[in-house]
Amino acid sequence: MSDTTRTTTRVRRAYEQFLSGVTPPDGAVRALVRESWARSMHKGVDAAPEASPDGMSDSEFSVYRAEHRLTSVRPLIRSLLLDDIVDAGVVVAVTDRDGRLMWVDGDRSTRNAAAAINFVEGTVWSEDSVGTNAPGLALSLDRGVQIIGPEHYAGPVQKWNCTAAPVHDPATGEVIGAIDVTGGQAAAAPFALAAVRSVVAAVERELRSTAVDLSVDRPLTSRLTVLGSDPEWRSPGRQSKVLSRRHAEILLLLHLNPDGLSTDRLASLLSDDELGSVTVRAEISRLRRDIGDVVSSRPYRLVGDLSSDVSDLREAILAGRLTRAVTILGRGGLLADSIAPGVADLFDEFREDLRSAVFASGDVLALHAWASSPHGHDDVFAWTTLRDHLPSGHPDAAIAAGRVRLLNRRFGV
Repeated sequence: MSDTTRTTTRVRRAYEQFLSGVTPPDGAVRALVRESWARSMHKGVDAAPEASPDGMSDSEFSVYRAEHRLTSVRPLIRSLLLDDIVDAGVVVAVTDRDGRLMWVDGDRSTRNAAAAINFVEGTVWSEDSVGTNAPGLALSLDRGVQIIGPEHYAGPVQKWNCTAAPVHDPATGEVIGAIDVTGGQAAAAPFALAAVRSVVAAVERELRSTAVDLSVDRPLTSRLTVLGSDPEWRSPGRQSKVLSRRHAEILLLLHLNPDGLSTDRLASLLSDDELGSVTVRAEISRLRRDIGDVVSSRPYRLVGDLSSDVSDLREAILAGRLTRAVTILGRGGLLADSIAPGVADLFDEFREDLRSAVFASGDVLALHAWASSPHGHDDVFAWTTLRDHLPSGHPDAAIAAGRVRLLNRRFGV
């Protein structure tokens, strides 16, 4: 019998003794684990618990995850950790400070196996929820932790190993999440904890660098909002101004055409009808009167820097923050409702770019967000792809299959 087998047998016997009310002998199990078992039992955690989404809906989770600070460093985590162990029978998870799994990455077979214990995105794996486990314990103790097989408090999880370490906000020192490796022998190897700690260190350096970069003084810029409710213009030092539809369309077209537009070109982008140059010049004059001298002439172009929720949308698509992009586009508003040819074309381009990016990403949460959005509601290909990508037994798989059948009947397929 190998040393590993003997250790596993000893820990499993100690676990059984503990559940039966017998205190395991000294040395039978690590003090860190024994103390966590005791806390788990004291808090009423069942020995066969099931991790839950903690009441957060899919749409709420998509928005929450997209706006979390660790979203910006997910590509770094993947490049430093996942790429090297993708075939090692493990998954890499990133949690928030409450133990909620925000991402679970790895090969499909391992993710499907992890789904059998509900180790899936959106579920909560805190010590309070499921008992002793590496991400929950790392967050609870604020230190790197490795939990091997029967050291887990939950019986269904005892075939798994996991290694995790907390991630801190460099500015405040507060824990904001954890990085975890869960799976077979690779997650139990001595180097696993060192590897996770090194990735955490790199992530915290990146967060510190980003924080420093964001703190650099920059001139305040004007802001155009055309998604959601009434279009609005905000200038530094001035109250926000609700815009007319035509003025919002002009500002948006000029914003996305920084080289400028001639009077005739702007007229053609604003209307399919014969919109005369005099009408365009009159609208520009009224626009300047309402929000200031922000448009120069010959050609018309915006003066000064401008940010907008449309540029936020474009940046989210390019950065791969697709659930956030789906949320932004789903707000509707002028971009979606305008009949101005130039604006309608922009909306079609953004919608198609985002849809293509979602399908190319293979991100199930982004695909679910798209299919559930106003723009993907009747997208049979999206629902079909979602159905095919969800693991067997996932509660949303049946919903996706039902939606496919409904849309096929509706469109006569």
